[in-house]
Amino acid sequence: MELVIKGKNMEVEEAAQDYIRDKLAKLERHLPDLGEVKVELTYEMTKAAEKRYVAQVTINTHGALLRGEERASNITAAIDNVVDVLNRQIERFKGRLYRSKRRTPSTKQLAAELTEPEEEAAEEEERGIVKVKRFPVKPMSPEEAVEQMELLSHDFFIFFNADNDHFSVLYRRGDGDYGLIEPELA
Repeated sequence: MELVIKGKNMEVEEAAQDYIRDKLAKLERHLPDLGEVKVELTYEMTKAAEKRYVAQVTINTHGALLRGEERASNITAAIDNVVDVLNRQIERFKGRLYRSKRRTPSTKQLAAELTEPEEEAAEEEERGIVKVKRFPVKPMSPEEAVEQMELLSHDFFIFFNADNDHFSVLYRRGDGDYGLIEPELA
């Protein structure tokens, strides 16, 4: 497990880093071969004191991203809460892998497939593009895209549709169902 810990509006003390390492190491017994784990801790000046510390953890494993974000009154409570969320997500993820009878690829295959997501800032202009985000994509079916979107807790998901060899956008509708956008050249 490659662990990256960052603080935003705060400095992450060594004791907190040790606590995070211990808590996240317990996730490896449920899902061995964890890839990169990014932890971002943020201190926000909110009116509600019980929501001042934010812990966000993103795990890149077997080509899937698992993400959890929790708020609490202190750093350890936020870490505990986000680890609980990630435990539930890992169990759901493993259940889906088992049900769909997919085989998890070897670590050598994963190393060849995964590349580091890159973020580049573009020139800042008035109402211009201020951020460009690049990320690796692998072909998947729309059903797999729904699973990945749910694991990330996002409202939309861009993926390469293996059914038609085109990029597609999956989005969550207001009624809770999903919509699929398949662009066509004019």
